[in-house]
Amino acid sequence: MKVTKILVSQPKPASDKSPYFDIARKYNVNIDFKQFIKIEGVSPKEFRQQKVAILDHTAIVFTSRHAIDHFFNLCVDLRVSVPDTMKYFCVSETIALYIQKYVQYRKRKIFFGDNGKMDGLLPIMVKHKNEKYFVPLSDVHNDDICAMLNAHNLQHSEAVMYRTVSHIFEPGELDGYDMMIFFSPSGIVSLRENLPNFEQGDMKIACFGPTTAAAIKEAGLRLDLEAPTAEAPSMTMALEQYLAKTNK
Repeated sequence: MKVTKILVSQPKPASDKSPYFDIARKYNVNIDFKQFIKIEGVSPKEFRQQKVAILDHTAIVFTSRHAIDHFFNLCVDLRVSVPDTMKYFCVSETIALYIQKYVQYRKRKIFFGDNGKMDGLLPIMVKHKNEKYFVPLSDVHNDDICAMLNAHNLQHSEAVMYRTVSHIFEPGELDGYDMMIFFSPSGIVSLRENLPNFEQGDMKIACFGPTTAAAIKEAGLRLDLEAPTAEAPSMTMALEQYLAKTNK
């Protein structure tokens, strides 16, 4: 079946140079962008119930910009004044630079890893083994960070500061699409919450990443297009290859 209307479960690209727009023009398809999930902070009461005191720590570990936003926002709500002596350890330089949204970057001790992952930041943290690290987390996380820090005998605490929740759509807002593209298991949860009686039928489902693929199959849905692959390392490349075959 020819695909003419596609829903991408991500924010609309800020630049008109996005490959999605090139694909829409080339194959004469309509591509809409709708976020199936949103990130919200926990309440001060929920944070206090975790019995973690931010000021008992000398360093904060940031793995994402979401973590930065919700850490500083929650500090305001908790009336916690973060001292100038606090050190910040980030998994990438991009995330480290984002801190300047909340503090004067040049006046802080900020460190970052070289590969955007926790294992790239860990050697730097080990050099500062006397710090007491605090790690803000999402409600959806595994124990990998905790295991890494424990393996190197680094003092640390973790606490959930933000959560992923489903975006609730208006009735009929998700109707009429020939294909939906997902990027996280949470997107599949949101689909089921919005459309509890959803039947896939001829609609195609595409995804990026093995965990999302697994979530689609566990939900009893048919996965029609999966990326990355050796031939298509990005979702847009996979989509273009798919449309080239189906929309001849």
